[in-house]
Amino acid sequence: MSTDANPSFEQRVQDRQDAVEAWVRRNITKGSWARIIRMARKPSPEEFRRTSIVCGIGLMVLGAIGFLILLLMDHTFPWLIHDVFNIPLP
Repeated sequence: MSTDANPSFEQRVQDRQDAVEAWVRRNITKGSWARIIRMARKPSPEEFRRTSIVCGIGLMVLGAIGFLILLLMDHTFPWLIHDVFNIPLP
C-alpha cells in the first residue's frame, strides 16, 4: 500500500488492484480452482466454431421440445379433459 498521506487517485486505484491481485494469488491459485485456471486457454477458431454449432443445435432441440409441450397443453390436454373424461372446461 502507499505510504503517502494523501495518495493520488491513480495510486489509490493501483493499491486496490494490488490488493485484489494478492487476494487472487492467495485464494484462487490454490486448491481445485488452480488446476482449472492453469488448464484454461483460448479456443482455436475451429473449436469455437464447433462449440457454437453444438450449442445452437442444443438450443433448437430444447426449443422444439418446449414447442411440442405447448402444443400438447393447448390442443391435446383440453380435448382429453373435455371430450374423453367429460370434465367441463372453465
